[in-house]
Order: sequence, then C-alpha cells, then structure tokens
Amino acid sequence: MKKGKLPKSRFRGSLLSRYLLIIVIALLFIPVVFPASLIGYQVVQSIVVDNMFPEPEAKNDPYTTMHLEKMWHQEAKSLKGNTPEMIDARIGELQASYSKVDMFWVDAKSRVRQPGTGKLKLPQTWEAADAVAYMKRYREATQQFSVIAFIGDDQKLNQGFMVMQVSRSELRTGGYEMSARTSMIFFGIILFMFLLFIAVSWMFFVNMRRRLLRLQSAMTVQDGRGLPDPILIKKTDEIGQLEHAFNGMVDRLGGSLKREREEAELRKRLIANLSHDLRTPLTVIRSHVYSLQKEQLSDKGQQLLKLTETKLGDLSGLIDNLLSYNLLTSGKYTLEPERCDVLRIVRESAAAWYPLWEKEGFEADIDLPEEPLFWIIDPQWFRRILDNLFQNAVRHARSGQYIGLHARALPSGQTAILVSDKGKGMEASSGDKGAGIGLAIVGFLAREMGLVMDVNSTSQGTNILIYQAAGTEPGLKLANKD
Repeated sequence: MKKGKLPKSRFRGSLLSRYLLIIVIALLFIPVVFPASLIGYQVVQSIVVDNMFPEPEAKNDPYTTMHLEKMWHQEAKSLKGNTPEMIDARIGELQASYSKVDMFWVDAKSRVRQPGTGKLKLPQTWEAADAVAYMKRYREATQQFSVIAFIGDDQKLNQGFMVMQVSRSELRTGGYEMSARTSMIFFGIILFMFLLFIAVSWMFFVNMRRRLLRLQSAMTVQDGRGLPDPILIKKTDEIGQLEHAFNGMVDRLGGSLKREREEAELRKRLIANLSHDLRTPLTVIRSHVYSLQKEQLSDKGQQLLKLTETKLGDLSGLIDNLLSYNLLTSGKYTLEPERCDVLRIVRESAAAWYPLWEKEGFEADIDLPEEPLFWIIDPQWFRRILDNLFQNAVRHARSGQYIGLHARALPSGQTAILVSDKGKGMEASSGDKGAGIGLAIVGFLAREMGLVMDVNSTSQGTNILIYQAAGTEPGLKLANKD
C-alpha cells in the first residue's frame, strides 16, 4: 500500500491501545501472575511431574518420613478400643514389616510395652521424668526420626500412646525432594511469566523503533530525481499515518520538481528564442545609428546618438549574456579543463581591454609576478570570466576610474587573482545597473571549474578574489547535448 487514502487508524489497532494493554498487564501482573502460576503448577504437576517423578509410595518404599508418619497415625487411630494384647500383636506385626524401625508403646497404667525385638533400653514404667528425658534425647539426637501418636489418635481416650523411631540414615528423603522440586516448578513458572512480559514489552518497542528507522532511512535515501523513495505501508496505526503523509509529501515534491523542470525548460527556450529574435532588429537599428552619424547633426544630436549607440551596445551585451547563460545551464558548452598558466591569460585579457580602459579614462594598476601560476581550468571559460568582470567594472565602476589586477597570497598558501575597482559598490546605483547576468555567468563558470570566488563590495569599491579550492578538481558536468 503506497498511494491512495489511508484508512483512519482505529483505536483497536493503534500504538496507544497496544501501549495501554502493556500498562494494564503490568498493573495486573502481581495479582494475576500468582493465581496463573498456581494453575500452571497444578497442570504441570498433574501432567508432567506425577508421570516423570512418581511418589515413593508408588514404588512400595516404606522408609520415607511422610509415609512413616502417616502410617503411624493411621495405625494408632485403628487401635482405638483394642485390648493391650491386641495392641501388642499389631505393633509386633508392624515391627516385622518395618525391621529398621524401633517401636514401643505405653499403656494406660504407664507400663512400657515393647513387642518384637525389644532392642531399646526402656524403663518398665513411664513416668513424667522419663517423658522429659526422652524428649530431651529426641531433641539432641538430630540423627533420629521419631513419631508419637495416642492410641485411638485421641488423648482423651486414655489408652496410652505409641512411639516409633528410626535412624535418618535409613530414611528416603523423597518427600522433601518432591517438595523442593515442586517449589522450583512453581517459581520457574513465575519467572517464565515475568520473562514473557519483558519479551512482549521489548518486542513492542523494538518493532516501533524498527519502523521509525525504516522511515528515517527512506527520508535520507534518494532516487535518481533527488527525491526519497515512497515507503511501503503495512499498518494503519500512528506510524502508518506518518508513512502515508510522507508518501504524499514525496508525490507532491515529485510533481513540483517536474513542474519546475518544465518551467525551466520553457524559460530556456523562451530566452533562446528572444535572443535570436532580438538580434535582427538590433542589427538594423545599429546600422541606422551608424548611418545617422554621417549626417550633419547638432552637438546635442551627436551626444544623443552616441548615448543611443552605447545603450545599443549594452543591450547587445545583455542579449549575448542571456544566450550564453542559457547555453551554459543547458549543457551546450563543453568543459575542457587543462593545465594553464592563469597569469598569462590574465595579462592577455588585460592587454585586449587596455585600449578601452584608456579611452574611458581608467587607471589600470596591473601587478602580476613573472613566475607562472598553473591551474586546471578551461582557458576559454576563464577568459569569459575575466571579460565579464572587466565589462562590469567599465559599466558600473566608471566613477572610480580605476581597475586593479594583482596576485595575492592566501593564509592557506594558495595564490589568488584579485580584480578590484574603486566604484561605489554593487549596492549603489550606477545608472547602468543590469540584471546581474554577467556575475551569474562568472559564478557558474567558476563553480564548474572548481574555482572559488569571494566578493567584497563596499562604497569604497569592490574586490573579487578568484582562486582554486584546495583538493578540488573541475567538474565535467556540462556534456555536449547537441
């Protein structure tokens, strides 16, 4: 989707809605994540853990703390109301089943009864002091695991109590391992959900940043027309609206550039046609002026005729400049750079203009060194630059009656050509002020040849420095397009 009207961004598909969703998830993370973790734990426990890590009872292993404690309390409860002989018999059976466990019981008359092996050294009667001593030994004997249960699992029945003890080295810690494993699973689920939230947030901002960088790249990369390429629109959110506006701007710039080029081409054709069309009547008028000069005229008539001839010359020069500028910008003149002695070219041009300067009463101050100064230039184009500068000085700086040509050393070590006058400056009205086409041609030719032109104009005169930029070469932009 590149062109056309982009659908209005709905709140559901906007960046704002997605960002608000992330905020809501963040606010509900604590109250939601723990119940979700519990549910996930139950699912994992029932599907994975119970199959991969079954309880030790499933393997008929009686020597686990959970199993022994549960079994002992169940047996005590089942002995409710039994006679001492029946209790002895049952504990004897249990002793036979659990050979590694020591068992005894104390009846209602505080007599200690030890069915089975009788390995334990116990008193015949169980007094309060014996209970305290046993509890003290139990507390200190950290290697022993003991379980005490009342007969009938109720103290109020007053049937006594039964005790079992076993060395912890004989026990299986499967129950504790299972508890630790389930705790790890639970906290693992919490950690997973937390990392999932971070990943979703990170992906949201990374995707937004990637789209903005793509838009930035599209703004900087230009096609052959000097315009950015349109960008492909994939979403209708805020960034999609921005991309659509960017594509619209590119389309408008393309249309404006096309119209500008068409107008420039039309202007060039118009200037070329006008230049050619004006030459014929201008030649006829100049021939009539020449004929009138042979007639007997008053001094006032001769003065007006001379002024007319001067203005016709200015008009002819303006037409030549218009035609030259049009040909230059259209690529009709080919740049042919070569290594030339620019000081020699300046001397030759000054010699050609010297008679006119003398006729107009100009003081020519020429101070150029004898050593050659080599630049990579087109000699014909450079002569045209000098001719336009000299012509401007004659036309617009006549009041100063001065033109100077010097070579100046720049702070960068380069040598520049200085063309100066003592007129009233470019901002003052000289009476012959034109459209600035001559200077435009000078600037255009200088840029194409890799030259720099610095102009400093005040009411005391104008100084123009021309030098070749360091490390630059003249461009070959103007090919012959005949």
